[in-house]
Amino acid sequence: MRRSLIALAVFFFFQPWVFSAGPQEAAPPGPLPVSRVYFSPKGGCTLAIFNAIAQAKSSILVQAYSFTSATIADALVNAQRRGVKVEVIIDKKRKRERKGKIKFLVKSGIPVAVDGEHKKAHDKVMIIDGKTVITGSFDFTKEAEAQDAENLLVLDDAVLAAAYTEHWKTHRQHSKPYAS
Repeated sequence: MRRSLIALAVFFFFQPWVFSAGPQEAAPPGPLPVSRVYFSPKGGCTLAIFNAIAQAKSSILVQAYSFTSATIADALVNAQRRGVKVEVIIDKKRKRERKGKIKFLVKSGIPVAVDGEHKKAHDKVMIIDGKTVITGSFDFTKEAEAQDAENLLVLDDAVLAAAYTEHWKTHRQHSKPYAS
């Protein structure tokens, strides 16, 4: 029953009308994206992100509100060392997080931009290889995995990834390069 409810919720959430600001042609019917859902605390969200990053072959685009997870930061740096192009956008208020990993990413050669256009740049998104989207309420933090009540979706869908990539690019255009 629970799986049916989750599948139904995902189905309605990802209908074309959810993404439009006005009327548009409906997408032809097709299969639902392959998806996995995780919950925290201690529900495997960080491991799911780590595994997705480890499988990346060409690119990882990140939008992060809070970023203190050493596990995720290390995985991004390792991906970059494997030749994966990694780019990060963070919220302006979080660039100096006490336990933040942004300086580590920058020192490792990963381009980081700061989104100061909004009161909060509250996105928590990764787009991997233009075909996988990781999103949800889950912040990229140790606390989100160990203590907080969060959710994480991993969606394998190139059309959805393209929409998220355009959203990422819009925010990248008005973001400024990270300066410590």
